[in-house]
Amino acid sequence: MKKFFFGGLLILIVSLSLGVLVQSGWAHSLNQQTDELVIQGGQLYDDWTKLIQPAPTLEGSHPIWGQQTTNTLSGVDTYRCVSCHGWDYQGADGAFRSGANFTGFPGIYDAREQDAAALEDALTGGLNQEHDFSSYLDDSDREALIAFIQNGLIDDNLYIDMVSLKVLNGDLENGKALYLAACAECHGDDGRLIQFRYEGQDINLGKLAIQDPWRFLHRTRFGTARAPEMVIGTELGWTAQDGRDVLLFSQTLPTGMEEQGGPSIGEQTPGTGEQPGGPASNIFTGILTALGAMATGLGFALVLGALLIGIIFLVVWFLRGRK
Repeated sequence: MKKFFFGGLLILIVSLSLGVLVQSGWAHSLNQQTDELVIQGGQLYDDWTKLIQPAPTLEGSHPIWGQQTTNTLSGVDTYRCVSCHGWDYQGADGAFRSGANFTGFPGIYDAREQDAAALEDALTGGLNQEHDFSSYLDDSDREALIAFIQNGLIDDNLYIDMVSLKVLNGDLENGKALYLAACAECHGDDGRLIQFRYEGQDINLGKLAIQDPWRFLHRTRFGTARAPEMVIGTELGWTAQDGRDVLLFSQTLPTGMEEQGGPSIGEQTPGTGEQPGGPASNIFTGILTALGAMATGLGFALVLGALLIGIIFLVVWFLRGRK
């Protein structure tokens, strides 16, 4: 019993050490690297044509666009991921299931469960030759897109009324506080300081929040290459619910409209303006966060090896003691 006690104590010490690593920021740095990739991937998903350098020369519509006849969009916007798969990532099964934006193309939400090799294959034409983006997106761009697909997708349709497009069960006061702290400086307390180009008209933030909540959520989480100065919710530590709370408050801002339109990929006037979870709050959640973070980094193999050696050492020590 005494040897079991000391063995258990050693394992506890190792676990507490992992918690200390989280508290000291080591595991947080791994999460930060993942967040940076996810943010980059989210912006590429929005409009990679505005991010890559040198700027691509794109003529006509994307080849895959010819596989559908319902959406009359043409030109450079047909090369954007969001044009086919939607701001809610669910394509023909989501907000783009009807109306002018319908293409019939599937979403990418279920693809979050695929491994990196399968997603790389999809991006380089392995599944459909017309879906080969390797001549536009380099290895690092595709890596970021894959990180976004695997770690950045959220089914916000569970929290948005599909008829009124209003947020369900949000915290209005939390949304107001976050908006005033991070957004009001540029957009104004009433959301009218910056105008967006949307469906051929200039609209303010309140109207955008009501007409296209999914675009609002995507860009407040990950930012946009069209407005690099914009604050990014993921970098601010906002949870997915925080983002929806900000959307809920923004839907109360003045809109100047009486009728609601459908969601769209939309356009922002040039030059204008978390995933569920969060940082460890104590030593025990620090342990869990460390294990999750290390699972995505090279350090996991080293720590796992050290842990296995420690277990083997304890077993040998126990057996020798019995002899």
